[in-house]
Amino acid sequence: MIQNLKENRSVNILHNNYLGNLSYISNNEPYVIPITYFFDKKRNIIICYSSIGHKIKAMRKNPSVSLIVANVHSIENWESVLVLGTYEEIEGSSAKVYLHDFSLGIKDIIEKKEARDVDYISEFSSKIYADDIPIVFSIKIDKLIGKKRRTT
Repeated sequence: MIQNLKENRSVNILHNNYLGNLSYISNNEPYVIPITYFFDKKRNIIICYSSIGHKIKAMRKNPSVSLIVANVHSIENWESVLVLGTYEEIEGSSAKVYLHDFSLGIKDIIEKKEARDVDYISEFSSKIYADDIPIVFSIKIDKLIGKKRRTT
């Protein structure tokens, strides 16, 4: 049976993962792509970065987005969190602070979950090439929807 997750469990899932699927709309068509993210509990936002491209251009036009994060053990044993939110670009010195928080936060998750040490952001997130300026953005969380299924 599928059940709702309590909000604290949904927050815990977001906080202890760093890979999710981002959905956005471009030209009235839905797109879903894998993305590296960091859930900033203090600000209650999702932090991400990207080079300029399809998704950034689309989210600038339509800032309504969603992110799904799932822990799937089997078809009968899973939990997922759907974040409904709003894309917001971060600029200037704030972007540097957010990107720093992103990097340290994900490194901490990887050390705890995967017992491996990472030194560089490129070890756990998309590469930004030397001539690209990263676009740092947040997803302001409007709503969390957590679900789970366990048959055991």
